[in-house]
Amino acid sequence: MEASRKPLQESRSRVWTGGKEHFSGDASAHSKLGHVYWLNSAVASSGWFSCYTHGYLMPCLLGEELASRGRAYGQSGKDRPGETFVSLEEAGTRQSLSKENYSSVSEFILLGFSSESQVGKTLFTFFLLLYLTTLLGNGFIVTLIYLNSHLHTPMYFFLNILSLVDMSYVTTTVPQMLVNMVDPRMTISWGACIAQMFIFLVLGIAECVLYAIMAYDRYVAICFPLHYTLLMSHPTCIKMVTVCWSISIAGALIYTVFTMHLPYCGPHKINHFFCEVPALLKLACADISLNDWLDFILGFILLLVPLFLILASYIHIFATILRIRSSQGRLKSFSTCASHITAVTMFYGPAMIMYMRPGSWYDPERDKKLSLFYNVVSAFLNPIIYSFRNKDVKGAFLKVFGNRGTAH
Repeated sequence: MEASRKPLQESRSRVWTGGKEHFSGDASAHSKLGHVYWLNSAVASSGWFSCYTHGYLMPCLLGEELASRGRAYGQSGKDRPGETFVSLEEAGTRQSLSKENYSSVSEFILLGFSSESQVGKTLFTFFLLLYLTTLLGNGFIVTLIYLNSHLHTPMYFFLNILSLVDMSYVTTTVPQMLVNMVDPRMTISWGACIAQMFIFLVLGIAECVLYAIMAYDRYVAICFPLHYTLLMSHPTCIKMVTVCWSISIAGALIYTVFTMHLPYCGPHKINHFFCEVPALLKLACADISLNDWLDFILGFILLLVPLFLILASYIHIFATILRIRSSQGRLKSFSTCASHITAVTMFYGPAMIMYMRPGSWYDPERDKKLSLFYNVVSAFLNPIIYSFRNKDVKGAFLKVFGNRGTAH
């Protein structure tokens, strides 16, 4: 597949095209070389044709005029070294196979982490426990915030949404991964792959924007404490969350549409544990330079812009904290921000490496570990970070469950 994104270097075949303009081996020049259309013979032999366009090999279909002619023209004795002659009948057959290959992609194979049965059983147990613990921990945060009226503040309103997002985030990927660990086929249908990719992106982008909103909430609380209830009213919080989901859905749609419109002509093996954009692009038998640029631009908008807002918020927060005369007051202000800074670092670091690096830096084994970290590990650790380091959450826990224990 990598050959489909490199300039034409291999031996070539020539086929009569009825005088249509074409590209020669030089990508910068359009010419007519005796009504001959150059094809990459190495790729053509695999069942699909490549046209040399804009310096890259691109999948193409031969014209109706070619299909209607009974033979191909050319003198094989005068062919250049390294060229092979392709008959029209063979060309028509391969064209049909090409069309069939494009339309026959009904499922993908997710290779996951290990094919060894013993290692697979160990990983299955580990990820199952990790998944259940993640659901339990985030569910605990959601329940606690719902039951304790003292936690009905903007800060915990956003934390509640973050916990719901994390529960959904891991549910999008981990159950499918667990199924593939016990199912020898390890398959996922085309529709399920699209759905998984879209939902994963929606939740991932939502988490990026949500971290920025939470940083702004801390900025208002510390820098403008007297105006906090006015600036962070409940209607304002609802509007922020609505904008967050709107950005997430729009970004996920762009990613998904531009990824799934590409032709995938096999092998349909995704070297990942779920359908993630960088891994899927590696299976495309077309030029993906546009997708690489799109990934970088969207990564800049959806990752770097929220991160910049987070950094700007905390620069103002730290400047304000340093002006507080009381050491106890400074410590309390720092403690309210420590949890958020830890969660942001764990999520943004791996995500930026994954979605903002050049396509040439692709490493499937490293990418699987990065995805596992910002998808599963981050969601697992968030309840621990926000509960054990937060006096309000620990106090609410003792109040809710302590009272119930006393009542019984």
